Amino acid sequence: MNFDFSDDQKMLKEQVRKFLADKSPYKTTRRVLEGDEAYAEEVWKGLVELGVTAATIPEEYGGAGMGALELCVVAEELGRACAAVPFASSVYLATEALKLFGSEAQKKAWLPKLASGAAIGTIATGEGPQAPSPRNVRTSFGGGKVNGEKLPVADGTAATFAIVLVNTGGSGDRSLSMAIVDLAGAGVTREVVKTVDPARKHARIAFNGAAGELLGAEGAGWSQLETLYDVAAVPMAFEQIGGAESAMWMARDYALQRQAFGRQIGSYQAIKHKIADMYVKLELARSNAYYGAMMLSEGGADLPIAAAAARIAATEAYDFAAKENIQTHGGIGFTWEADTQFHYRRSRLLSLAIGGPLAWKDKLVTRLERKNAA
Repeated sequence: MNFDFSDDQKMLKEQVRKFLADKSPYKTTRRVLEGDEAYAEEVWKGLVELGVTAATIPEEYGGAGMGALELCVVAEELGRACAAVPFASSVYLATEALKLFGSEAQKKAWLPKLASGAAIGTIATGEGPQAPSPRNVRTSFGGGKVNGEKLPVADGTAATFAIVLVNTGGSGDRSLSMAIVDLAGAGVTREVVKTVDPARKHARIAFNGAAGELLGAEGAGWSQLETLYDVAAVPMAFEQIGGAESAMWMARDYALQRQAFGRQIGSYQAIKHKIADMYVKLELARSNAYYGAMMLSEGGADLPIAAAAARIAATEAYDFAAKENIQTHGGIGFTWEADTQFHYRRSRLLSLAIGGPLAWKDKLVTRLERKNAA
């Protein structure tokens, strides 16, 4: 069985890598991180022109009609560059939610805009420090109106619409639904909130009688969210792998260049072990992500297990590489001027983006137990 990507997919990966190396160096990420821009518009425009925002959208909705594997190779390069764009929110989450659960009218209304870059989507689930659950979602939906507040919403200042987790008044898991809200409409206010990674701006979004439309069946929101997170976990794992690999090479390059006591610091065993450990965790994560990509591409029954495994391994690999990259750089690695901060910030952000590591470990154990009991 061939677990490698095709020549066309590798060509796409190389094309995106060259574009990001040219248009999205670390100085661009730093500009967005330090400034008030919601995202790097020139980078986003270039990605739209490359067609990658349309990659998984069917051709009948203005998309490129590619598949999950193409999205994964793009995600890896975005992670490598620490790109300051709302790709994860708009493509992994909003686009996939519409494809999975949207009505034909909703797909016709939003997917062509997402493909062309005319719209940027996000998903709004949390309402504070607790992870969303059927017990703590207070944002309500009734009579076509959404009322409540979501915090923090990734890329919430960049997005033109949001898919919002709302309470529609049922019981238990059936109390939650998904609703599409145009963020340019009446009854919506937004403000930036501080997070660990200002290169991906987050927002507090308040809804005061904002017009909304249910996405899919009422009361299906919790199961929709679980399915969506499994689908999004795979490309997000590739993004984390790209970041982990970039952090590892950054540490390697510095270790070969930095001198201490008349020798390259990379010649010392302690530094060699750090970088070797990064590599081991990276390759373990890559193998899990490849299996997840296969399950996602083929609609495999093991996707929930594969997605959880990929998510856990990639989170651990990126977290470890980002930290050890700083340690390898020594004191300079902790300064504002050092580029090491970008991978540390992004690793922290992505580790919580669709649920933290403990939540995914719990999912993996539960799903394995369920499979073994079957």
